[in-house]
Amino acid sequence: MNAASPVATASPSPTSLVTSNDQLVEHFRRGVKTGPLRIGLEHEKIGVALDEDGTVRPVPYADKPGRPQIRALFAGLCESCGCEAVLEGGNTIALKRKDGAITLEPGGQFELSARPFVLDTECAADLDEHLRELLPLAERLSIAFVGVGFRPLGTWDDVPWMPKGRYKVMREYLPTRGKLGVEMMKRTATVQANLDYVSEEDAILKMRVGVGLGPLVTALYAASPLVDGKPTDYKSFRAHCWLDTDNDRCGVLPFLFRDGASFRDYAEWALDVPMFFVYRHGTYTPAGGMPFRRFMAEGFGGQQATLADWELHLSTLFPDARLKQYVELRTADAGPLDMVRALPSLWRGLFYSQSSLQAAWRLCADWSVEERAQLRADVPKRGFLAEVRGKSIAPLVEEMVQIAIAGLRELDSPGGIALLDPLLCRAKERRCPADDILAVWNEVGGNPRAFVEKTRIRID
Repeated sequence: MNAASPVATASPSPTSLVTSNDQLVEHFRRGVKTGPLRIGLEHEKIGVALDEDGTVRPVPYADKPGRPQIRALFAGLCESCGCEAVLEGGNTIALKRKDGAITLEPGGQFELSARPFVLDTECAADLDEHLRELLPLAERLSIAFVGVGFRPLGTWDDVPWMPKGRYKVMREYLPTRGKLGVEMMKRTATVQANLDYVSEEDAILKMRVGVGLGPLVTALYAASPLVDGKPTDYKSFRAHCWLDTDNDRCGVLPFLFRDGASFRDYAEWALDVPMFFVYRHGTYTPAGGMPFRRFMAEGFGGQQATLADWELHLSTLFPDARLKQYVELRTADAGPLDMVRALPSLWRGLFYSQSSLQAAWRLCADWSVEERAQLRADVPKRGFLAEVRGKSIAPLVEEMVQIAIAGLRELDSPGGIALLDPLLCRAKERRCPADDILAVWNEVGGNPRAFVEKTRIRID
Protein backbone atom coordinates (compact mmCIF):
# COMPACT_ATOMS: atom_id res chain seq x y z
CA MET A 1 0.00 0.00 0.00
CA ASN A 2 1.34 3.34 -0.93
CA ALA A 3 1.29 6.12 1.59
CA ALA A 4 -1.60 8.53 1.33
CA SER A 5 -0.91 12.20 1.98
CA PRO A 6 1.96 12.03 4.46
CA VAL A 7 2.88 14.98 6.59
CA ALA A 8 5.24 17.15 4.55
CA THR A 9 8.70 16.21 5.75
CA ALA A 10 11.72 15.38 3.69
CA SER A 11 12.08 11.65 3.28
CA PRO A 12 15.58 10.21 3.56
CA SER A 13 16.99 8.03 0.83
CA PRO A 14 16.37 4.26 1.26
CA THR A 15 20.15 3.84 1.10
CA SER A 16 20.66 6.18 4.06
CA LEU A 17 22.59 4.46 6.85
CA VAL A 18 20.67 3.98 10.10
CA THR A 19 22.80 4.49 13.17
CA SER A 20 20.30 5.39 15.87
CA ASN A 21 16.95 4.13 17.10
CA ASP A 22 15.56 7.63 16.61
CA GLN A 23 15.82 7.18 12.84
CA LEU A 24 13.74 4.00 13.03
CA VAL A 25 11.05 5.69 15.11
CA GLU A 26 11.01 8.63 12.70
CA HIS A 27 10.23 6.17 9.91
CA PHE A 28 6.86 5.49 11.56
CA ARG A 29 6.25 9.19 12.22
CA ARG A 30 6.63 9.90 8.51
CA GLY A 31 3.60 7.65 8.06
CA VAL A 32 1.31 10.15 9.84
CA LYS A 33 -1.27 11.33 7.29
CA THR A 34 -3.14 14.51 6.60
CA GLY A 35 -5.95 14.87 4.13
CA PRO A 36 -8.29 12.07 3.10
CA LEU A 37 -7.54 8.74 4.77
CA ARG A 38 -7.24 5.78 2.46
CA ILE A 39 -7.58 2.03 2.67
CA GLY A 40 -5.75 -0.71 0.79
CA LEU A 41 -6.63 -4.34 0.09
CA GLU A 42 -4.39 -7.38 -0.33
CA HIS A 43 -6.00 -10.59 -1.56
CA GLU A 44 -4.29 -13.96 -1.87
CA LYS A 45 -5.84 -16.69 -4.03
CA ILE A 46 -5.07 -20.40 -4.13
CA GLY A 47 -4.93 -21.75 -7.66
CA VAL A 48 -5.38 -25.33 -8.83
CA ALA A 49 -4.58 -26.95 -12.15
CA LEU A 50 -7.49 -28.78 -13.78
CA ASP A 51 -5.99 -31.52 -15.91
CA GLU A 52 -7.87 -33.12 -18.80
CA ASP A 53 -8.08 -36.44 -16.96
CA GLY A 54 -9.98 -34.78 -14.09
CA THR A 55 -6.98 -34.52 -11.78
CA VAL A 56 -6.79 -31.49 -9.51
CA ARG A 57 -3.30 -30.43 -8.47
CA PRO A 58 -1.30 -27.33 -7.45
CA VAL A 59 -0.20 -25.06 -10.28
CA PRO A 60 3.56 -25.25 -10.92
CA TYR A 61 5.54 -22.16 -11.78
CA ALA A 62 6.62 -23.69 -15.10
CA ASP A 63 5.56 -26.80 -16.97
CA LYS A 64 5.40 -28.22 -20.47
CA PRO A 65 3.83 -25.89 -23.06
CA GLY A 66 0.06 -26.14 -22.96
CA ARG A 67 -0.01 -27.32 -19.36
CA PRO A 68 -1.35 -25.10 -16.53
CA GLN A 69 1.47 -22.96 -15.19
CA ILE A 70 1.94 -19.67 -13.40
CA ARG A 71 4.56 -18.43 -15.83
CA ALA A 72 1.98 -18.55 -18.63
CA LEU A 73 -0.54 -16.73 -16.43
CA PHE A 74 1.94 -13.92 -15.84
CA ALA A 75 2.74 -13.73 -19.55
CA GLY A 76 -0.94 -13.60 -20.44
CA LEU A 77 -1.61 -10.73 -18.02
CA CYS A 78 1.32 -8.78 -19.46
CA GLU A 79 -0.09 -9.22 -22.94
CA SER A 80 -3.76 -8.60 -22.23
CA CYS A 81 -3.65 -5.98 -19.46
CA GLY A 82 -0.42 -4.12 -20.02
CA CYS A 83 1.18 -5.31 -16.80
CA GLU A 84 4.93 -4.95 -16.43
CA ALA A 85 6.96 -8.00 -15.42
CA VAL A 86 9.23 -7.93 -12.38
CA LEU A 87 12.11 -10.36 -12.82
CA GLU A 88 14.32 -12.27 -10.41
CA GLY A 89 16.89 -14.72 -11.72
CA GLY A 90 15.29 -14.50 -15.16
CA ASN A 91 11.85 -15.52 -13.80
CA THR A 92 8.81 -13.26 -13.62
CA ILE A 93 7.97 -13.21 -9.92
CA ALA A 94 5.55 -10.23 -9.83
CA LEU A 95 3.70 -7.78 -12.05
CA LYS A 96 3.39 -4.03 -11.83
CA ARG A 97 -0.24 -3.16 -12.38
CA LYS A 98 -1.69 0.29 -13.04
CA ASP A 99 -3.31 0.31 -9.64
CA GLY A 100 -0.84 -1.72 -7.64
CA ALA A 101 0.90 -5.04 -8.08
CA ILE A 102 0.37 -8.76 -8.42
CA THR A 103 2.81 -10.79 -6.38
CA LEU A 104 3.55 -14.47 -5.88
CA GLU A 105 3.47 -16.19 -2.51
CA PRO A 106 5.71 -19.19 -1.70
CA GLY A 107 3.29 -21.94 -2.80
CA GLY A 108 2.01 -20.13 -5.87
CA GLN A 109 -0.74 -18.14 -4.15
CA PHE A 110 -1.61 -15.22 -6.41
CA GLU A 111 -1.82 -11.93 -4.51
CA LEU A 112 -3.37 -8.64 -5.53
CA SER A 113 -1.70 -5.75 -3.71
CA ALA A 114 -3.96 -2.89 -4.70
CA ARG A 115 -3.17 0.78 -4.43
CA PRO A 116 -5.04 2.56 -1.64
CA PHE A 117 -8.39 4.23 -2.21
CA VAL A 118 -10.37 6.77 -0.23
CA LEU A 119 -13.59 4.76 -0.44
CA ASP A 120 -14.03 1.13 0.53
CA THR A 121 -16.35 0.71 -2.45
CA GLU A 122 -13.42 1.68 -4.70
CA CYS A 123 -11.42 -1.19 -3.19
CA ALA A 124 -14.23 -3.60 -4.03
CA ALA A 125 -14.51 -2.25 -7.58
CA ASP A 126 -10.76 -2.55 -8.13
CA LEU A 127 -10.82 -6.13 -6.87
CA ASP A 128 -13.60 -6.95 -9.32
CA GLU A 129 -11.64 -5.36 -12.16
CA HIS A 130 -8.59 -7.44 -11.26
CA LEU A 131 -10.66 -10.63 -11.23
CA ARG A 132 -12.26 -9.79 -14.58
CA GLU A 133 -8.74 -9.56 -15.99
CA LEU A 134 -7.47 -12.69 -14.27
CA LEU A 135 -10.22 -15.28 -14.22
CA PRO A 136 -11.01 -15.62 -17.95
CA LEU A 137 -7.30 -15.98 -18.71
CA ALA A 138 -6.89 -18.51 -15.90
CA GLU A 139 -9.83 -20.53 -17.21
CA ARG A 140 -8.27 -20.67 -20.68
CA LEU A 141 -5.13 -22.03 -19.05
CA SER A 142 -7.15 -24.63 -17.06
CA ILE A 143 -6.50 -22.88 -13.76
CA ALA A 144 -9.17 -22.27 -11.14
CA PHE A 145 -8.86 -20.16 -7.99
CA VAL A 146 -10.76 -21.42 -4.94
CA GLY A 147 -12.22 -19.20 -2.24
CA VAL A 148 -10.57 -20.78 0.80
CA GLY A 149 -7.95 -19.87 3.39
CA PHE A 150 -5.87 -23.06 3.17
CA ARG A 151 -5.11 -25.31 0.20
CA PRO A 152 -7.78 -27.98 0.64
CA LEU A 153 -6.51 -30.68 -1.72
CA GLY A 154 -3.24 -32.52 -2.04
CA THR A 155 -0.38 -32.78 0.42
CA TRP A 156 2.32 -30.36 1.44
CA ASP A 157 4.80 -32.21 -0.78
CA ASP A 158 2.56 -31.70 -3.81
CA VAL A 159 2.96 -27.91 -3.67
CA PRO A 160 5.96 -26.56 -5.59
CA TRP A 161 8.07 -23.69 -4.26
CA MET A 162 8.07 -20.51 -6.27
CA PRO A 163 11.44 -19.21 -7.57
CA LYS A 164 11.95 -16.28 -5.18
CA GLY A 165 15.18 -15.95 -3.24
CA ARG A 166 13.63 -14.69 -0.01
CA TYR A 167 11.41 -17.76 0.22
CA LYS A 168 14.40 -20.11 0.05
CA VAL A 169 15.89 -18.42 3.11
CA MET A 170 12.58 -18.39 4.98
CA ARG A 171 11.80 -22.05 4.34
CA GLU A 172 15.18 -23.01 5.79
CA TYR A 173 14.86 -20.75 8.83
CA LEU A 174 11.24 -21.13 9.93
CA PRO A 175 11.38 -24.89 10.71
CA THR A 176 13.92 -23.99 13.41
CA ARG A 177 11.30 -21.78 15.08
CA GLY A 178 8.03 -23.70 14.75
CA LYS A 179 6.32 -26.73 13.25
CA LEU A 180 3.89 -24.97 10.92
CA GLY A 181 5.90 -22.13 9.40
CA VAL A 182 6.39 -23.82 6.05
CA GLU A 183 2.71 -24.80 6.02
CA MET A 184 1.93 -21.13 6.45
CA MET A 185 4.21 -20.29 3.55
CA LYS A 186 3.06 -22.95 1.11
CA ARG A 187 -0.63 -23.47 1.70
CA THR A 188 -2.35 -20.50 3.39
CA ALA A 189 -4.20 -17.60 1.82
CA THR A 190 -5.41 -14.44 3.51
CA VAL A 191 -7.16 -11.17 2.79
CA GLN A 192 -5.69 -8.08 4.48
CA ALA A 193 -6.61 -4.44 4.87
CA ASN A 194 -4.17 -1.52 5.26
CA LEU A 195 -5.26 1.68 6.98
CA ASP A 196 -3.80 5.13 7.57
CA TYR A 197 -3.16 6.83 10.90
CA VAL A 198 -3.25 10.56 11.73
CA SER A 199 -0.96 10.59 14.78
CA GLU A 200 1.19 8.33 16.91
CA GLU A 201 -1.64 7.96 19.41
CA ASP A 202 -4.07 7.08 16.62
CA ALA A 203 -1.69 4.45 15.25
CA ILE A 204 -1.28 2.78 18.62
CA LEU A 205 -5.03 2.72 19.27
CA LYS A 206 -5.64 1.18 15.84
CA MET A 207 -2.96 -1.42 16.53
CA ARG A 208 -4.61 -2.24 19.87
CA VAL A 209 -8.03 -2.61 18.27
CA GLY A 210 -6.60 -4.60 15.36
CA VAL A 211 -4.89 -7.06 17.69
CA GLY A 212 -7.79 -7.11 20.17
CA LEU A 213 -10.52 -7.74 17.62
CA GLY A 214 -8.30 -9.91 15.43
CA PRO A 215 -9.72 -13.20 16.81
CA LEU A 216 -13.28 -11.97 16.20
CA VAL A 217 -12.40 -11.26 12.57
CA THR A 218 -10.78 -14.70 12.32
CA ALA A 219 -13.97 -16.34 13.61
CA LEU A 220 -16.13 -14.40 11.13
CA TYR A 221 -13.84 -15.08 8.16
CA ALA A 222 -12.78 -18.65 8.99
CA ALA A 223 -12.64 -20.54 5.68
CA SER A 224 -10.07 -23.31 6.00
CA PRO A 225 -11.52 -26.51 7.47
CA LEU A 226 -9.91 -28.91 4.97
CA VAL A 227 -6.32 -30.17 5.00
CA ASP A 228 -4.88 -32.87 2.73
CA GLY A 229 -8.31 -33.46 1.22
CA LYS A 230 -9.91 -34.23 4.59
CA PRO A 231 -12.09 -32.31 7.04
CA THR A 232 -10.31 -31.26 10.22
CA ASP A 233 -11.43 -30.10 13.65
CA TYR A 234 -10.56 -26.51 12.67
CA LYS A 235 -12.63 -23.67 11.27
CA SER A 236 -9.45 -21.81 10.30
CA PHE A 237 -6.43 -24.02 9.90
CA ARG A 238 -4.72 -20.97 8.38
CA ALA A 239 -4.98 -19.12 11.69
CA HIS A 240 -3.85 -22.25 13.54
CA CYS A 241 -0.64 -22.26 11.50
CA TRP A 242 0.30 -18.85 12.91
CA LEU A 243 0.28 -20.26 16.43
CA ASP A 244 3.33 -22.39 15.65
CA THR A 245 5.24 -20.44 12.99
CA ASP A 246 7.72 -18.23 14.85
CA ASN A 247 6.74 -16.68 18.16
CA ASP A 248 9.63 -14.23 17.89
CA ARG A 249 7.76 -12.35 15.17
CA CYS A 250 4.09 -13.33 15.61
CA GLY A 251 1.40 -12.89 18.21
CA VAL A 252 -0.47 -10.30 20.26
CA LEU A 253 2.40 -7.88 21.18
CA PRO A 254 1.68 -7.36 24.91
CA PHE A 255 3.56 -4.03 24.99
CA LEU A 256 0.83 -2.45 22.85
CA PHE A 257 -1.58 -2.56 25.77
CA ARG A 258 0.65 -0.82 28.30
CA ASP A 259 -0.05 2.78 29.19
CA GLY A 260 2.00 5.11 27.05
CA ALA A 261 2.76 2.57 24.28
CA SER A 262 4.44 4.28 21.36
CA PHE A 263 6.20 3.95 18.02
CA ARG A 264 9.41 3.51 19.98
CA ASP A 265 8.03 0.42 21.71
CA TYR A 266 7.27 -1.20 18.37
CA ALA A 267 10.70 -0.24 17.04
CA GLU A 268 12.42 -1.66 20.13
CA TRP A 269 10.53 -4.92 19.72
CA ALA A 270 11.37 -5.11 16.01
CA LEU A 271 15.03 -4.41 16.73
CA ASP A 272 15.30 -7.63 18.71
CA VAL A 273 13.47 -9.88 16.23
CA PRO A 274 15.95 -12.10 14.34
CA MET A 275 16.41 -11.16 10.70
CA PHE A 276 15.75 -13.60 7.89
CA PHE A 277 18.26 -12.12 5.47
CA VAL A 278 20.18 -9.13 4.17
CA TYR A 279 19.39 -8.08 0.58
CA ARG A 280 22.08 -6.67 -1.68
CA HIS A 281 22.48 -6.61 -5.46
CA GLY A 282 19.56 -8.96 -6.10
CA THR A 283 20.69 -11.59 -3.58
CA TYR A 284 19.17 -12.59 -0.23
CA THR A 285 21.92 -13.66 2.18
CA PRO A 286 20.76 -15.55 5.32
CA ALA A 287 21.38 -13.44 8.41
CA GLY A 288 21.73 -16.41 10.74
CA GLY A 289 19.11 -15.13 13.15
CA MET A 290 20.99 -11.91 13.83
CA PRO A 291 18.72 -9.25 15.40
CA PHE A 292 18.44 -5.95 13.56
CA ARG A 293 19.87 -4.23 16.63
CA ARG A 294 23.17 -6.07 16.16
CA PHE A 295 23.10 -5.41 12.40
CA MET A 296 22.94 -1.69 13.17
CA ALA A 297 25.79 -1.90 15.66
CA GLU A 298 28.14 -4.31 13.91
CA GLY A 299 27.11 -4.59 10.26
CA PHE A 300 26.93 -7.86 8.37
CA GLY A 301 29.15 -9.23 5.62
CA GLY A 302 30.76 -5.86 5.20
CA GLN A 303 27.36 -4.14 4.82
CA GLN A 304 25.91 -1.47 7.10
CA ALA A 305 22.23 -1.20 7.93
CA THR A 306 20.16 1.18 5.78
CA LEU A 307 16.61 2.46 5.87
CA ALA A 308 15.76 -0.01 3.08
CA ASP A 309 17.00 -2.83 5.34
CA TRP A 310 14.69 -1.59 8.08
CA GLU A 311 11.70 -1.50 5.73
CA LEU A 312 12.49 -5.02 4.52
CA HIS A 313 12.83 -6.26 8.09
CA LEU A 314 9.47 -4.76 9.05
CA SER A 315 7.88 -6.72 6.18
CA THR A 316 9.13 -9.98 7.75
CA LEU A 317 7.34 -9.41 11.07
CA PHE A 318 3.97 -11.15 11.36
CA PRO A 319 1.92 -9.93 14.32
CA ASP A 320 -1.85 -9.89 13.94
CA ALA A 321 -1.66 -6.14 13.32
CA ARG A 322 1.54 -4.94 11.67
CA LEU A 323 2.93 -1.41 11.78
CA LYS A 324 4.61 0.10 8.76
CA GLN A 325 3.76 3.62 7.59
CA TYR A 326 0.19 2.37 7.88
CA VAL A 327 -1.52 -0.32 9.97
CA GLU A 328 -1.93 -3.74 8.35
CA LEU A 329 -4.71 -6.06 9.61
CA ARG A 330 -3.80 -9.71 9.06
CA THR A 331 -6.32 -12.07 10.70
CA ALA A 332 -8.86 -12.92 7.98
CA ASP A 333 -8.90 -16.05 5.84
CA ALA A 334 -9.32 -15.58 2.13
CA GLY A 335 -12.70 -17.00 1.22
CA PRO A 336 -15.90 -16.24 -0.69
CA LEU A 337 -15.76 -13.15 -2.86
CA ASP A 338 -18.49 -11.29 -0.97
CA MET A 339 -16.45 -11.65 2.22
CA VAL A 340 -13.28 -10.43 0.54
CA ARG A 341 -15.08 -7.39 -0.86
CA ALA A 342 -16.39 -6.58 2.61
CA LEU A 343 -13.10 -6.51 4.53
CA PRO A 344 -12.10 -2.91 3.63
CA SER A 345 -15.59 -1.75 4.61
CA LEU A 346 -15.38 -3.56 7.95
CA TRP A 347 -12.10 -1.94 8.95
CA ARG A 348 -12.92 1.48 7.48
CA GLY A 349 -16.11 1.57 9.51
CA LEU A 350 -14.25 0.54 12.66
CA PHE A 351 -11.23 2.82 12.21
CA TYR A 352 -12.19 5.99 10.38
CA SER A 353 -15.08 7.06 12.61
CA GLN A 354 -13.72 8.18 15.97
CA SER A 355 -16.89 7.14 17.79
CA SER A 356 -16.73 3.68 16.22
CA LEU A 357 -13.01 3.34 16.92
CA GLN A 358 -13.64 4.08 20.60
CA ALA A 359 -16.61 1.69 20.67
CA ALA A 360 -14.51 -1.03 19.04
CA TRP A 361 -11.81 -0.52 21.64
CA ARG A 362 -14.33 -0.83 24.47
CA LEU A 363 -15.24 -4.33 23.19
CA CYS A 364 -11.80 -5.66 24.07
CA ALA A 365 -10.06 -3.01 26.18
CA ASP A 366 -10.13 -4.77 29.53
CA TRP A 367 -9.00 -8.23 28.41
CA SER A 368 -5.74 -9.39 29.92
CA VAL A 369 -2.73 -10.42 27.86
CA GLU A 370 -3.43 -14.02 28.86
CA GLU A 371 -7.07 -13.77 27.77
CA ARG A 372 -6.04 -12.31 24.43
CA ALA A 373 -3.54 -15.10 23.84
CA GLN A 374 -6.03 -17.81 24.87
CA LEU A 375 -8.72 -16.43 22.59
CA ARG A 376 -6.28 -16.25 19.69
CA ALA A 377 -5.45 -19.94 20.30
CA ASP A 378 -9.09 -21.07 20.67
CA VAL A 379 -10.71 -19.33 17.71
CA PRO A 380 -9.00 -21.30 14.91
CA LYS A 381 -10.67 -24.49 16.14
CA ARG A 382 -13.91 -23.27 17.70
CA GLY A 383 -14.80 -20.20 15.63
CA PHE A 384 -17.94 -18.53 16.96
CA LEU A 385 -17.99 -21.01 19.87
CA ALA A 386 -14.71 -19.69 21.29
CA GLU A 387 -15.11 -18.00 24.64
CA VAL A 388 -13.69 -15.11 26.57
CA ARG A 389 -14.44 -14.98 30.30
CA GLY A 390 -16.74 -17.96 29.93
CA LYS A 391 -18.99 -16.42 27.29
CA SER A 392 -19.20 -17.09 23.55
CA ILE A 393 -17.64 -14.46 21.34
CA ALA A 394 -20.54 -14.71 18.87
CA PRO A 395 -22.44 -11.66 20.28
CA LEU A 396 -19.19 -9.67 20.22
CA VAL A 397 -18.66 -10.52 16.54
CA GLU A 398 -22.14 -9.26 15.73
CA GLU A 399 -21.58 -6.12 17.79
CA MET A 400 -18.27 -5.52 15.99
CA VAL A 401 -20.05 -5.58 12.62
CA GLN A 402 -22.78 -3.28 13.92
CA ILE A 403 -20.14 -0.82 15.14
CA ALA A 404 -18.57 -0.86 11.67
CA ILE A 405 -21.97 -0.20 10.10
CA ALA A 406 -22.50 2.77 12.44
CA GLY A 407 -19.07 4.06 11.46
CA LEU A 408 -19.83 3.80 7.74
CA ARG A 409 -23.16 5.56 8.33
CA GLU A 410 -21.24 8.41 9.97
CA LEU A 411 -18.86 8.41 6.99
CA ASP A 412 -21.83 8.52 4.61
CA SER A 413 -20.96 5.25 2.87
CA PRO A 414 -24.20 3.46 1.95
CA GLY A 415 -22.28 1.35 -0.55
CA GLY A 416 -19.93 0.20 2.19
CA ILE A 417 -22.87 -0.65 4.46
CA ALA A 418 -24.32 -2.78 1.68
CA LEU A 419 -21.00 -4.61 1.35
CA LEU A 420 -21.25 -5.55 5.04
CA ASP A 421 -24.60 -7.34 4.59
CA PRO A 422 -22.96 -10.79 4.19
CA LEU A 423 -20.90 -10.23 7.34
CA LEU A 424 -23.90 -9.17 9.38
CA CYS A 425 -25.90 -12.15 8.12
CA ARG A 426 -23.11 -14.56 9.04
CA ALA A 427 -22.62 -12.94 12.44
CA LYS A 428 -26.35 -13.24 13.22
CA GLU A 429 -26.48 -16.85 12.02
CA ARG A 430 -23.15 -17.77 13.71
CA ARG A 431 -22.11 -19.35 10.41
CA CYS A 432 -18.62 -18.83 9.00
CA PRO A 433 -17.51 -19.76 5.46
CA ALA A 434 -15.87 -22.93 6.83
CA ASP A 435 -19.35 -24.29 7.58
CA ASP A 436 -20.36 -23.76 3.95
CA ILE A 437 -17.13 -25.30 2.68
CA LEU A 438 -17.73 -28.44 4.75
CA ALA A 439 -21.31 -28.60 3.50
CA VAL A 440 -20.08 -28.47 -0.10
CA TRP A 441 -17.46 -31.14 0.63
CA ASN A 442 -20.13 -33.46 1.99
CA GLU A 443 -22.50 -32.65 -0.84
CA VAL A 444 -19.98 -33.72 -3.50
CA GLY A 445 -18.83 -36.71 -1.48
CA GLY A 446 -15.26 -35.42 -1.29
CA ASN A 447 -14.86 -35.38 -5.08
CA PRO A 448 -11.99 -32.93 -5.72
CA ARG A 449 -13.11 -31.74 -9.16
CA ALA A 450 -16.70 -31.21 -8.08
CA PHE A 451 -15.52 -29.39 -4.96
CA VAL A 452 -13.41 -27.00 -7.01
CA GLU A 453 -16.28 -26.26 -9.37
CA LYS A 454 -18.51 -25.28 -6.45
CA THR A 455 -15.93 -23.20 -4.55
CA ARG A 456 -14.00 -21.54 -7.37
CA ILE A 457 -14.00 -17.75 -7.46
CA ARG A 458 -16.37 -16.42 -10.09
CA ILE A 459 -17.40 -12.94 -11.05
CA ASP A 460 -20.29 -11.82 -13.23
